[in-house]
Amino acid sequence: MRKHVLISIGLLALCAAAEYTEPFRPQFHFSPAKHWTYDPNGLVFYKGEYHLFYQYNPFGNQWGHMSWGHAVSPDMVHWEHLPVALAEENSVMIFSGSAVVDRHNSSGLCQSSDCLVAIYTGHTPTRQTQNIAFSNDRGRTWTKFKNNPVIDLGMRDFRDPKVFWYEPTHRWIMVVALPKEQKVRFFGSTDLKRWNALSDFGPAGATHGDWECPDLFPLPLDGGRGSRWMLSININPGALQGGSGNQYFIGQFDGTRFTNDNPPSQTLWADYGKDFYASTSFNNIPASDGRRVWMGWLSNWLYARGAHQSMAVHAVDSACVEAGHD
Repeated sequence: MRKHVLISIGLLALCAAAEYTEPFRPQFHFSPAKHWTYDPNGLVFYKGEYHLFYQYNPFGNQWGHMSWGHAVSPDMVHWEHLPVALAEENSVMIFSGSAVVDRHNSSGLCQSSDCLVAIYTGHTPTRQTQNIAFSNDRGRTWTKFKNNPVIDLGMRDFRDPKVFWYEPTHRWIMVVALPKEQKVRFFGSTDLKRWNALSDFGPAGATHGDWECPDLFPLPLDGGRGSRWMLSININPGALQGGSGNQYFIGQFDGTRFTNDNPPSQTLWADYGKDFYASTSFNNIPASDGRRVWMGWLSNWLYARGAHQSMAVHAVDSACVEAGHD
């Protein structure tokens, strides 16, 4: 399989402001100006900009008040910090999710021919649901859908939706984690608002922790011999050395069901270090670009539970990476 995955890794660093002149500020990794952050969310390319949303506490350097921070870049190196995109409201935190370009206004939420739609998990202490929000000004301001949630299974652990358009069946596909069951569930929708359950995958591979932050995308085979689908699942704890890790499965997806090419007992790791987690890939990168851009958070719960943490993002053109520091 060709190495068409551009992996980006998050790096924890001690950061107090957004000035890149600071001696310990990562230069090629993204980091917010201040406060707690972790999972990259809602990665999407739209009208010449890469949008990076990320789990963020606007009020302090400890976990809490989870919202979506936001930055944009023309090249994934030079980032412009924008205001918080989706904020905690009415005691509902904004957990991880994805964003899509609704090209033909299938949702009916666009004021013109297309707009951005975010799909995210709403979190309370007793329930997690899937919700949507939309933006008609290139992601600068966001409106939560008035009829949220769009999926509510009445479950305490049900999170991290990744949504993409599946052309053969002309519908949106959502893959979302059932963490405690070590499964992911696939849903289908024609309008991003009404979803039908399609199938489940798992348990398989590594099953000794919560399954989180799933992703699904095709990659071409060498020699033009078709393609295979890669199902990425983060597991906490998961890496061989302990702590969090990112496993993946190679197989086929027919628009309803993912079929694993390998035995259920086989585990494939995207990275053998302790510092690649919550990975997700960019939606809507032009086909002419030829890459699948994958971004993750460089951290590990074994040692990164303290205060004064932030995320950074680094990109290398490879199918595997070596964790390191600037």
